[in-house]
Amino acid sequence: MKKTVVINVVGLTQNLIGEHTPFLTSFLKTGSRSFIRPALPAVTCSAQTTYLTGVKPSEHGIVGNGWYFEDECEVKFWRQSNKLIEAPKIWDSLKAENKDFTVANLFWWYNMYSTADYSVTPRPNYLADGRKIPDCYSHPASLRDVLQDKLGTFPLFSFWGPKTSIKSSRWIADATILTDELYDPTLSLVYLPHLDYNIQRYGNDFSIIKKDLLEIDQEIEKLVNHFDKQNASIVILSEYGITNVNNPIHLNRLLRDNGFLSIRTEKGLELLDAGASKAFAVADHQIAHVYLNDDSIRAEVRQLLEGTNGIETILEGDTLKEWGLDHERSGDFVVVADKDSWFTYYFWQDDAKAPDYARMVDIHKKPGYDPVEMFTDPKDKLVVPKIIWKLLKKKMGFRTVMDVIPLKAELVKGSHGRIPESKSDWPIFITDRKDVLKNESIKATDVFSILEHLLKP
Repeated sequence: MKKTVVINVVGLTQNLIGEHTPFLTSFLKTGSRSFIRPALPAVTCSAQTTYLTGVKPSEHGIVGNGWYFEDECEVKFWRQSNKLIEAPKIWDSLKAENKDFTVANLFWWYNMYSTADYSVTPRPNYLADGRKIPDCYSHPASLRDVLQDKLGTFPLFSFWGPKTSIKSSRWIADATILTDELYDPTLSLVYLPHLDYNIQRYGNDFSIIKKDLLEIDQEIEKLVNHFDKQNASIVILSEYGITNVNNPIHLNRLLRDNGFLSIRTEKGLELLDAGASKAFAVADHQIAHVYLNDDSIRAEVRQLLEGTNGIETILEGDTLKEWGLDHERSGDFVVVADKDSWFTYYFWQDDAKAPDYARMVDIHKKPGYDPVEMFTDPKDKLVVPKIIWKLLKKKMGFRTVMDVIPLKAELVKGSHGRIPESKSDWPIFITDRKDVLKNESIKATDVFSILEHLLKP
């Protein structure tokens, strides 16, 4: 089989390739390109799983970055077990065909307990004193120690949160090269998240993001140069395109106002009680799953959604099937925002009663995706001294919380999840092979077969 690397440059679109990406621009001229028509929802976990299985969420089961786990009555995001995927991955069939085929998964999601030969994924240590310590998980376990001995500890706080930077993508790129030198896998899957950060913060403002584009371009060049020397096929792709937004929609507040949401109050702060709610929403960028625990209110909830400014499409029943989202994990309704809007998870009506996790980077406790975790309050002139003081207290062994995230959804200027109107905002598939991509655009499910073709020339 042909050695192949797939470099997943999150958020990369045709619109972003130009003067600020000199290497990508030259690579594109010598290779070939197709736009990828994204499947719904165009979010990380669903997109990656669609690429790796060749089927829609209705078959592989990954209906978003998170969903309502009905048997536990809890909303859970960013699970890591590969066993949640209900369809074979590309490497499963290739392994069956060729006993020498191996795969390395460097930070693509659902990267624990899979059949991949080598894997590395974020996995912080949560200590008893409340501290969260940067770390990662690997298979084999010894790979984690080798990588962190040579590259330093995985920079978790540069991977997500207010301190995101090129450091995390650079660490992943360097880890990819080291893993390739150690094991020489047939297929390497690489995840470079850097563009995800500032484009969600600021939208497609080139006066700000040009630095990010140049930084990620340099990491891509480093990887391509390494794998070129291995005579590997090169693929550069993305999962979605991020477009400008200005209208956050608070679905759970809307459901609460109409008596459908249940709230628990603990120590004066409010928590969403999904299991006791008649209806609630699980927000995921520009997509939201609306679940009903009481089907008698279906018509009322639909009417409420139809009258909500910023909701463009409501999928239910046959239309869920048409869009490949008819899975038991999906909501009774899946709502899609218009091009200017996105969905928050916010359910409180008084910021003084917001749960403690709302002001923290806490991706596992929040019952929905929260891009505001990438911000600190721009109006708080003392935020940096506050953070330094909190870090010092942690180092001295005191329990403290990093409650520095603002409750200001209006700060977010970029989002994704729907299918953008312009192909130049769609995700992209680029390869150094001119004989592979025959059409201007391909479906997300086509990525699987194209990768197979590259691996089996």
